[in-house]
Amino acid sequence: MLMEETNIPHGQEQTDKSDVAIIEIGNYPVMESAIEVLAILGKKKRIILKSRGNSIPNAVAVANIITEKMLKGNSKVEKIILDTVAAAGIGNMTSTIQIILNKI
Repeated sequence: MLMEETNIPHGQEQTDKSDVAIIEIGNYPVMESAIEVLAILGKKKRIILKSRGNSIPNAVAVANIITEKMLKGNSKVEKIILDTVAAAGIGNMTSTIQIILNKI
């Protein structure tokens, strides 16, 4: 598996751990990532795609492929969370994204 699936509680938004999967999207081929996310979405009702830095476009592409091509009409983007993380003392900043997908 190219991506790592984790089931970490996600603040107040998470109501049932068994229905949510958190997936880190890296710099892997986008279609391979989308197929793996689709397989996981078949078992879960909600998926949170997380990505940071240069791999953010891959996460956006995976979300678009899932919602617009593979599960058109059966899934939707619930929320997109953008953030920036600063490295302590260094001053470097890295952007992060979380895309929450729901199966309808």
